[in-house]
Amino acid sequence: MTAKNLAALECRLGHEFTRPEWLREALTHSSVSPSAGQNNQRLEFLGDRVLALVISDFLFQEYPLAAEGALALRLNALVRRETCASVAMEIGLGDFLILSASEAASGGREKHAILGDACEAVIGALYLDGGMAAARQFVRQYWIPRQETLVPPVADAKTALQEWSQARQLGTPDYRVTGREGPDHAPLFRVEASLPGYAPAIASGPSKRDAERAAAALLLRQIGVDPSEPEKS
Repeated sequence: MTAKNLAALECRLGHEFTRPEWLREALTHSSVSPSAGQNNQRLEFLGDRVLALVISDFLFQEYPLAAEGALALRLNALVRRETCASVAMEIGLGDFLILSASEAASGGREKHAILGDACEAVIGALYLDGGMAAARQFVRQYWIPRQETLVPPVADAKTALQEWSQARQLGTPDYRVTGREGPDHAPLFRVEASLPGYAPAIASGPSKRDAERAAAALLLRQIGVDPSEPEKS
């Protein structure tokens, strides 16, 4: 990594590294080196835990009356790989990844799995170099603005929609793929979720499952149900 590239990325991360080798390791994919400590897998492990702690602390302070289950659903929505990949794309992390020639040629800089893992590794590097303050500043800058758009959490929306529907004897929700866009390494699926008597909801996602969850969450919002809170009997 050149000094110019390092400075550009540090600006986006909001931290100037004392030990830039941490950042280089965070950007190094296992396709370059499968050895532990020479790729970003160990930093990804650390960053995943740091991210969860920062988000958990924020949610605990922000929602003092929320039940544990509701907090857990919000946490899951914010720390999932798709959210990390979204942050990575926002800061242009793919441009700085250190990949093998074959991985780069296959579109590795745009793959959600690689971007999400690298983003967590960067959080680990920030923590090691600048402590919790550096990691917290980065997480709060890029994750907190996303929390309102990610809740109700799509990860549990299909279950919530099915339980709501069956409780009212409406049957099982129907999901139908209505479109697919993008290259094979970064597809975008469009799915329609529907229930008898209600207008369908259409949403998109990087996989059919993610698109179904997003459509279920949107349909619940259209109906007026919040899956992040338990339904009152």
